[in-house]
Amino acid sequence: MKVLVIGSGGREHCMAWKLSKSPLVDKVFCAPGNGGTSLCAENIPIKPTDIKSLLEFAKKNNIGLTVVGPEVSLVAGVADAFRTEGLVIFGPDKELAQLEGSKILAKKFMRDCGIPTADFEVFDDAHKAKEYIAERAGKVVVKADGLAAGKGVIVCDNEQEAFDAVDTILIDKKFGDAGNKLLVEACLIGEEVSMLAFVDGETFVPLVSSQDHKRIFDNDQGPNTGGMGAYSPAPIMTDRMKTRVNNEIFKPFVNGLKKQGKKYHGVIYAGLMIVNGDPYVLEFNVRFGDPETQALLPKLKNDLADIMLKVCNGKLHDTQLVWDERVYVCVVLASGGYPGSYEKGKQIDGITKNEDNGYSIVFHAGTVTDGVNFFTDGGRVLNVVGMGETVKDAQNAVYSRIAGLSFENMFYRQDIANKALNR
Repeated sequence: MKVLVIGSGGREHCMAWKLSKSPLVDKVFCAPGNGGTSLCAENIPIKPTDIKSLLEFAKKNNIGLTVVGPEVSLVAGVADAFRTEGLVIFGPDKELAQLEGSKILAKKFMRDCGIPTADFEVFDDAHKAKEYIAERAGKVVVKADGLAAGKGVIVCDNEQEAFDAVDTILIDKKFGDAGNKLLVEACLIGEEVSMLAFVDGETFVPLVSSQDHKRIFDNDQGPNTGGMGAYSPAPIMTDRMKTRVNNEIFKPFVNGLKKQGKKYHGVIYAGLMIVNGDPYVLEFNVRFGDPETQALLPKLKNDLADIMLKVCNGKLHDTQLVWDERVYVCVVLASGGYPGSYEKGKQIDGITKNEDNGYSIVFHAGTVTDGVNFFTDGGRVLNVVGMGETVKDAQNAVYSRIAGLSFENMFYRQDIANKALNR
């Protein structure tokens, strides 16, 4: 079977790498891929939103499974187009992708299904939003409604910060049309954790827990990013908490869609906040997280291609996921200036073709290659994953590997997984 992976980031390199190990897979293509995906797949110069060209390529090359990485492709309707042509594709259709494409739609869905989430109000008028904020006591979170590459969520410590966030989204249009409307949410105080589940329309199978680190600097300081690191498993996700998440979030999610006559095929990502021992959903994502995927899929012992085919064909009911019991820690190496402006084209030193040495793996995110050397081509450049029997062992493995890598103005957080150590 030939597989097509849509996307170009660290998540897509990780998926291509994992799928290439499947006995079901003869060849992997990535569209458009990056410097690293060229090590385990053939890169195809097609943009993730060029649905017509993606479909033509899949039909011409007899692709047996297409896997969608980025949310923009799903929101654009790539899954609908492929299924209409009878092609197998991993990911929800355009309508259900709006659970990520519109935070407002997602929050209303949660409320209708009884899924626990923070109180919220919706605004398209800056003055009314500010009036509402002025009436509330305490911190709030201001969110652009649409897709903003993980940067459209602004946690505000005081009223003035919230006013500024409203102006940034509705008046200054920093996030373009994604900010035509916004949400003002009560700020939940607790510990974040990510839970994902495979969903085949009828059945869900949860993955092991992970914890993302969205802020740019150590100790969760600075602006939000697409994610600066992750680790798995997260100690806060106890067996009791897993049961609650299954019963209070994933079951209502699947059943709520079924009541509407809709079936979700793909993976659903629930970004959670644990508040005084209770789980609340901060957001739903309709695809694998990045960088959580890079800590999760190397830990998975199952054949990923087999699982994805079962998701697509509605046959998940008898699937049992098997996990490496070691801890996995992923650290993002970023370009100086990210999440703002940054330079590209910096040569990366320390990269070798054998990126999996048994205790660490390097996945490429924003890179290109000339066939010999690798160069920076994005804000998040490399994802380095370390594994070990304990959190400390995994930390040591990942930071030891990072010590051998370098490019001009490289920076990274040095506290990934400290929360697990502190627990």
